Amino acid sequence: MQRLYDFLRRHPTGVDSFWAVLLFGFSCLWIAAALRGPQLIAGALFAVGLSLVVALRRKAPEKMLLLTAAIGVGQLVFRVQAGIPDIAMFAIVYTVASGPVRWASRCALAGALVGPALSVWRFSDMPSGQPAWEGMFFTALLTVPFVLAWVLGDSIRTRRAYWAQLEEKAARLEKERETQSRIAVAAERARIARELHDVVAHNVSVMVVQADGAAYVLDAAPDQAKQALETISGTGRQALAEMRRLLGVLRTGEQPESGEYVPQPGVEELADLIDQVRGAGLPVDFRIEGEPRPLPSSIELTAYRIVQEALTNTRKHGGPDAGATVRLAYRDSELDLLVEDDGRGAQQELYEEGGADGLGHGLIGMRERVGMVGGSLHAGPRPGGGFRISAVLPLKPEG
Repeated sequence: MQRLYDFLRRHPTGVDSFWAVLLFGFSCLWIAAALRGPQLIAGALFAVGLSLVVALRRKAPEKMLLLTAAIGVGQLVFRVQAGIPDIAMFAIVYTVASGPVRWASRCALAGALVGPALSVWRFSDMPSGQPAWEGMFFTALLTVPFVLAWVLGDSIRTRRAYWAQLEEKAARLEKERETQSRIAVAAERARIARELHDVVAHNVSVMVVQADGAAYVLDAAPDQAKQALETISGTGRQALAEMRRLLGVLRTGEQPESGEYVPQPGVEELADLIDQVRGAGLPVDFRIEGEPRPLPSSIELTAYRIVQEALTNTRKHGGPDAGATVRLAYRDSELDLLVEDDGRGAQQELYEEGGADGLGHGLIGMRERVGMVGGSLHAGPRPGGGFRISAVLPLKPEG
């Protein structure tokens, strides 16, 4: 049954043609019984035309409406009484009212209101003394079915337009949802990439420096070599803990066990970071200006990562005799960061073009972090040598 229904829906003209043939057959019987003389020939032609209207009403509704109007005028001119073939007029009124062409729908409504009145006037044989209200009542009786056909068709058109809007809105929302999902995935990947870069670059650089130092003094100063190896071990454990915390966000549906992941680093951990960098052989002058106060976690993490990446870059590009200065200033509505060194500085393409082959991504990550909290960052060579990174992080008042 479902296959038959689907077949009929795919072939609407075939279904209409079946009804047109059926209508033409009954029309022939009515014509043979009710019409005589010239009206018989005209009625047969009109029956053929109205059957064609039923067959093609969905394929060419506007043309069939015009054909129906012409046949209606012909019936009035040749005095062919309304009969079975005129059932096609109901069908075409409904069809054009349910379609998107508004002028055709209005014409069908006008025909539904005027046509029955003209028919009553043309074919009325009432005596002159008969009350007028009877003619008006009969006219209304003929008009109501045509108007109902138009109202039903127009309601179908409204319902189709409503469902079309719902489908369009659903499709648009689905596209927006997919776009937002892609944006969220890209943002999460960028965040993880920044965290991976900061954790790996800093800790591995410390481990490399300590390993080189241990190898250099292994025979001459075993105690210093042992201390360097302990630093490497501690740094490796710290890096592993941060990697576990970071990779935990990739595990869907799993909650970290107590103590498995370390908390996000913040401003309070800057002193430990500075001590670690000093232990790796880089002199750092660290100062805090203003009155320290609690900060949003996003601001604290951003400040920590900026200092971490800046000092890592100093070790990588500053040279063996470089020193660094870190300034952290608490203002009324912002947190100012300044990290500068007196080394050789970085190559221009690393801080202006973002670098290539894995170079320069630390500065890209800094700009992304600062942009996410609504701040500003400037990075470039210092006058007189070295490199400078300054950032302004806005502090929004709580509540």
